Amino acid sequence: MIGAIIGDIVGSRFEFGEAPKRDFELFTDECSFTDDTVCTIAIADAVLNRRTYRDALLDWCHRYPNPMGGGYGSMFLQWLNSPDHEPMNSYGNGAAMRVSPIGWLFTEWEDVVAEARKSAEPTHNHPEGIKGAECIAEVIHWLKYMRFTKSEVECKVKKFYGYELPRLRDIMKLGAEGHFDSTCQETVPMALRCFINSNSFEDTIRIAVLCDGDTDTKACIAGAVAEAYYQIPYEIIDRAMVYLPTDMLNILDQFYSDKHII
Repeated sequence: MIGAIIGDIVGSRFEFGEAPKRDFELFTDECSFTDDTVCTIAIADAVLNRRTYRDALLDWCHRYPNPMGGGYGSMFLQWLNSPDHEPMNSYGNGAAMRVSPIGWLFTEWEDVVAEARKSAEPTHNHPEGIKGAECIAEVIHWLKYMRFTKSEVECKVKKFYGYELPRLRDIMKLGAEGHFDSTCQETVPMALRCFINSNSFEDTIRIAVLCDGDTDTKACIAGAVAEAYYQIPYEIIDRAMVYLPTDMLNILDQFYSDKHII
């Protein structure tokens, strides 16, 4: 979960800013958490404190109505401000970027997939939105609890989810041309490729950001997966924590105290 939040914070200043350079600083005064972190915290809160995913998302997103990066996507914002909060049939990448706590908190793969689906359905009930959430949650489970190798992950993602992971150079070419990936169909396989081609947690985040496009969400998803495989340096965790308010830190404390018990 902290891997997702770190990716979000590091990628935040590049989403609508200048293109990242290869030696960019991970943390600066221009960084902040975005809607990706708000929604990830909401999903963790829902599981840890027995809330519905819908209610937790509404609560946290109303607490932080104007996060960095332009706030929330247009369809999500419409859902957030609607009177009945009915699902929007979205296949945006938001379902996948917020799902990481589920991959950690549930130890049985059937529960991981079922809860990932439930976490997506309040807003992203399109089959592609659900698939993106299920895939990322299950990849985290594969890496953390089943100790899959990267090559096994790539093969099983293709077999069970139909994602053909693009070549890294093709992702970077799209980003350099100004393409903004916003769907699960694009961002999920891109983020997984960034992880698979990396050699450390920090390298994963850097690759994801250098691919440009939706930098915070791509780095959020890639960082979530990388946390299940690599050790995150403590100094990177400490730097990221500075950006988070107390109520988010409280959920993080609860998460890292309670995980593995559900």
